[in-house]
Amino acid sequence: MDVRQLDMFRAVAEERSFTRAAERLHVSQSAISRQVKLLEEELGGRLLHRGARGATPTAPGELLLRLANRVHRDMHDVMGQIAETHGLLRGSLTLAGGMTVCMHVLPRVLKRYRRLYPGVELRVVSGPTESILRQLRAHSVDMALLTLPLSDPDLEVVPVIDEEMVVVTASGHPLSRQRSVDAHAIARFPLILYEAGSNSRRVQDRLLGEAELPLKVAMETENVEIIKAMVGAGLGITLIPWAAIAKDARARRFGVTRVRGRQLTRQTAWITLKSDYVSRPVTAMLELFQSMRKEFG
Repeated sequence: MDVRQLDMFRAVAEERSFTRAAERLHVSQSAISRQVKLLEEELGGRLLHRGARGATPTAPGELLLRLANRVHRDMHDVMGQIAETHGLLRGSLTLAGGMTVCMHVLPRVLKRYRRLYPGVELRVVSGPTESILRQLRAHSVDMALLTLPLSDPDLEVVPVIDEEMVVVTASGHPLSRQRSVDAHAIARFPLILYEAGSNSRRVQDRLLGEAELPLKVAMETENVEIIKAMVGAGLGITLIPWAAIAKDARARRFGVTRVRGRQLTRQTAWITLKSDYVSRPVTAMLELFQSMRKEFG
């Protein structure tokens, strides 16, 4: 077993495809298939299920994937430390976040980061918080921009954004003509909300719980674009971060109203694993975001 074989196996397991793994590593598919087969022969059993849904790790494959992730992370940490001694910035940086963050926050940050540090390979992962935290702990993600609260003892939490949540309605909706509305007014209409249990949903529930009225939940989803589409079709109203609706509001495609008497916010933070060593690409991202944070308030 060598590092190159582990890289190939890791790529197949993450991409769920020999073809996509070959494209990612810029090698032939046959080369990857051969090396994975040699690994399986050396370890005495199948490491991947090969089926209609793609290539997925077996139970032994999951164990090997954890090892491959640790080796990959350690190699990049060492390379980064060596590069830093020569005043260089190379390596890779994998970031993660939910849909709103990936669509409305990260593009601007990554564009500037790439201009400042062209030698760093960037990769972005999107998904629910639980999935992202698993990838963070498996060292397949370096840092994540997630909604609080998160307080696990192995996590480093750096709050960076307070996002105002606003009431969003279809154009012409009765609430769209008001400068601000309270929870009782919101509770009168069908609601399109984030999925129950998510941190964003907890912010919504905190306000709506004050109404102490039965709520008419028409739909629950973590996909903010689906939420906006349903609201635009007149199926309900919602509470979402201003960043997710700002462009549409300026184009007057939706009605946007503030919550009366309070500023309803959700807090977003950079999440990393606690460690004695933080790579230079990670600290560079933290420094850059700090300089840009007013753009995302």
